[in-house]
Formats: sequence, C-alpha cells, structure tokens
Amino acid sequence: MGPAKTVRTISQEAFDEVVRENMEDLGMDPTEALQDAIDTLTLQGVDLSGIVTCVPGEGGVRDNPVIQCLDRLKQVDSTISATSKDRIADSNLDELVELLDKLSQLCSLDGSGNSAIATKNGGVELLCSLCSKIPMKSELVLASALKSLASAIHDVQSTEIFRKSGGPAIVIGILKDGSQTVEILNCGFAIVAAAATGNEVLKELFMELKVDELILDALNRQNQDSIQSVYDAIRVLLTPDDNRVVASQVFGYARRFGKIGVAVALVDSLRLGLASPSLVSASIALKAVAVNDEICKSIAENGGIDAVLRCIDDSGDQGNEIVAKSCCSLLSKLAGSDTNKSAIVEKAGLDRLIRLSARFSDDPSVLQEVMSIIAVISLRSPDNAARAMEAGAGDLAIQAMQNFPAAQQMQRSACIMIRNLAVRNQENRTIMLNNGIEKIIRNAKENHQSCKDAASDALRDLGLNNYNS
Repeated sequence: MGPAKTVRTISQEAFDEVVRENMEDLGMDPTEALQDAIDTLTLQGVDLSGIVTCVPGEGGVRDNPVIQCLDRLKQVDSTISATSKDRIADSNLDELVELLDKLSQLCSLDGSGNSAIATKNGGVELLCSLCSKIPMKSELVLASALKSLASAIHDVQSTEIFRKSGGPAIVIGILKDGSQTVEILNCGFAIVAAAATGNEVLKELFMELKVDELILDALNRQNQDSIQSVYDAIRVLLTPDDNRVVASQVFGYARRFGKIGVAVALVDSLRLGLASPSLVSASIALKAVAVNDEICKSIAENGGIDAVLRCIDDSGDQGNEIVAKSCCSLLSKLAGSDTNKSAIVEKAGLDRLIRLSARFSDDPSVLQEVMSIIAVISLRSPDNAARAMEAGAGDLAIQAMQNFPAAQQMQRSACIMIRNLAVRNQENRTIMLNNGIEKIIRNAKENHQSCKDAASDALRDLGLNNYNS
C-alpha cells in the first residue's frame, strides 16, 4: 500500500474546548461561538466528521441520538457473555432490536454525518461485539445488528476498525450458520459490500474466508430477488477501487468466481428478465465476473447471450432505459470473445440492437452503449462489419451524431464504431463517405477534445489522407 494521506482531525473534547473558549474568553453567545469554531477549524483543514457540533454544557453531546443509542447498547453489551449466547434475557433482545433499528435509521440518513459520529464513538467495535454474541436463533435481533453495522461502515477508517475488530471472521461465520435465512444473508452480504469498498486488504480477507463459496451457495439456494446485497458484494469484491495499492488482485478473484460457477448462477438470475427487481444488479455483477475469454464463453454456453438479448428486447418494449444500458454494457463485455461475437450476430443481435436504438432514439446514453457493442462486434471482422451496415449501423452513426452534437462520449463511441466498420471493409467506407460522414466526424473532432484521437482514426480508416488536419 502507498502512504496514507494525512488528514487533520480533532477530538470531541478539543472541539468542545474551542467552543467554550469562544464563549468564555471572547464573550461570544453560544450560537456564535459554535459557528465560529466550525468555520475556523474548517478553514484550517480540520476534518470535523464524527464530531457532534453542539454547544457544550448540560446535555450537549450526550443528547445526540446516535450517542444515546451507543451508550445504551454498550450497557447491554457489557451484560452479555460471549460464551453464554443462549442465555441472553428476552427483555434485552427486545430492547436491542429497538436500539439497533434506531441506530441503523440514524446512520442511513444521507448527509447527516451520523455514521461518522458512530464510528468516532466506538460504534463499529461495539456492533462487531454484539454480532459475535447474539445467538443464531434470535434471527430478528441478529439481522438488526448486521443491518446497523452495514450502515455504520462508510469510509476507510470505519472499514479498518471493522477489520481490527475481527469483523470479517464474525460476519462470514454468521453467513455460514445462517445461510438459510434471507434476511441474515441480505444484511451479511451488505456488510461485505460496505467493508470491501475501497479496501483491498478486506477484499483479500473475505476471499481467504471463502466468501465466494457463500455467494455461490446464496445464488443457488435462495430466491435471488430477495438477496439484492449479494450482487453488490460481487461487484465490490471484483472492483479495483483502493487507490492505496499499486496492483489489485481482483482479476484473480473474478477467475475464482468463474471457476466455481458464480457466472453460471448469475445467468440464471438474468433469465427472470424484467420481472426481477435485481436484473440491473445481476447484470453489473456478471459483467464484473466476465474478465477473460474462457468465462465469457462459459456464460454464452449456459444461455447468457440469449438471456441478455431477451432483456434488451424487453427493455425496448417497456422503455426501460436503465435495464437497456446495463444489459448493453454486459453484452459489450461478452462480445470481447470472438466466439461470442459470432453467436450474437447469428442470434440477430445486430438487428435487435438497431431496433433498441430506434426505441431510444432520443437518449444518447443508450445510443452510446449500442454503438459500443457494434464497435466490439465489428472489430477485426469485415463480415460482421458488413452485417452491421446492413442492419443500419451507418445510419445510426450519422443520425445520432447529428442529433446530439454536444454528447461527447456518444460522439466518441460513434467515431470508434465508424472506424471498426470501415477499416477492413471498402464497401462500408464508400457508403458512409457518400452519406456525408466525413463532415460529421470533423465537426466532432473540432468540438470535443475527447473525440480528437478517435475521430482522426476514423477519418484515416475511411481512407482520407488529411485525417490529422
């Protein structure tokens, strides 16, 4: 790992002292003293996350609802023995559910800073302790504790506290023991996703604890629609999002996922189509697993391309832009395999994509995804490029680039697609040039810095000598 960025922090006691000095030494009223302390410390680059910003005195910090929840939870936790789980008082369990649900709600409020307050005041360590002590038979309480822990984990500091508190082993142990309980699975995998986000060490720890096998078990044995968080866990575990490491290991993890059958299980999730509320999450997760030719081909062999194309058709029929984009993005990844390119073409994939583009002709973000797939399918394949032109890819490029001149990424995707359609196919070049594509590409090159290279390449492969001008 690279060196951690130094952040200036302050304790609650030190913050309270600054406010107190403003009142006692400078004669400010309480409201003014508090705001001055916040403004001054912020200007000095001090991170105030986790600080309860209130006037010190009677009540003060202890009146904060997060602190109140934590104080009472600490009292309950101190009365529970880790070696006598089955003898937790029923009254304690009832109160725990109420306290944990309240804490979860508080930490889930966007912009409240409550998760940071919980972390700074021992919330993550406390919740790990409680999760390790609550018996499996008390499913409602355990689910509340897991949900609360997931909501408290929100940044690298909280994930590191989770790691040092033995959190990974605790959560994996619960997932193993509670693998038949949908709510426990949901909350447990939500913690995996939250803790592994931006933390390469925790990704590795979870993989060492064989979380991939638990994920496969959850996909195979449960109604996937009920376990949204399992897809989030897959996506996070396979995303290289920790900028403190030089080289991530997620590619190897994806190969493990593919080898044990996670990719095939995810294809089953796609077969539910738009009837599944988890369709988008499942397609994103499958895209994360599809990291090499072998996995992409196994997905196709198990009906993955058929399932994705069916979802693309349905997304067009129902006007579902989000599903259209996520499934197109997945199909583009699968088309990286030459075998899969042929399969997509044979299944009338190009015609279906052009039909989708007609349905979303007013949405450049969908058109961009469609053109990205056609570019991949046409790469190094003059036959596929010819089929794409027959389906209407050339007309799509011209119409989209003319209709959305300000859509930079879409313009770039169009240039890349044009290049792949033209580079090995003289007939396609002639058709597109006769239809005025040169002027359109030059406009994109002139208007968008991000298009310059792609536009130059397209002009060059259309056979134009002055492609750099």
